[in-house]
Amino acid sequence: MEAVIAVLALLFVLFVVLGAYATVKVVGAAKRSADRHITQARRTVEDHTLKVKSFAQSGPAGEVARLRLTLRTSMRATQDALEAGAAEDQSLKESLALFERLSAHGHELEGELRRLESEPDRGALGKRLPELRERTNRITRSADSLRWAARDRARHFADDDLDSLSTQIDMETGALRHWTTTEQQSASASRPAAPAEDAPAAGPARPAITPPGPRLAYPWQKKPRPESTT
Repeated sequence: MEAVIAVLALLFVLFVVLGAYATVKVVGAAKRSADRHITQARRTVEDHTLKVKSFAQSGPAGEVARLRLTLRTSMRATQDALEAGAAEDQSLKESLALFERLSAHGHELEGELRRLESEPDRGALGKRLPELRERTNRITRSADSLRWAARDRARHFADDDLDSLSTQIDMETGALRHWTTTEQQSASASRPAAPAEDAPAAGPARPAITPPGPRLAYPWQKKPRPESTT
């Protein structure tokens, strides 16, 4: 009886532990999902704010907003393309690692541009713009190059797969249409053969063995002696 109680207690503890673990996993997954949605919503709001600033503000402040928007758009598009491609093509792992290094420079520049948006000295900000514009162009050119290379690679593999698929389909359609050749062969086989013109007419059938004729008597043969009746 004590053994049964111990087993039941152990099972109860096991169920409690598994339930707590499952609860933690569900809560963690829900928290991560909520964090992703919050981050995405924050990015969307920031992008719309930058678009408004880039059109509404003039001078250095509007230029800084346009640089931030260009940088964020290029880096996000490249990240999405590389992560999606790396899930199917392991060769993009190295490209993704290079992009992570490029992202460090992008985050540094984006933070600097964010701080300069509230810079009251417009003259000093205007002097910084050429250098900021050059850094932005260098980072976005590198990001765009990685993104388009990944897309060209994916399109190349898609074209190769389509060519192979087209070849297989052509072979299959040829095999499916083989019934036309089969019908032609069947029709030729069912048509009676025409008699040969030069074949001689068939004569009466000769017996396989010719019956022997009368034996010829030769002069050197003796005549048979008649049997004596005495």
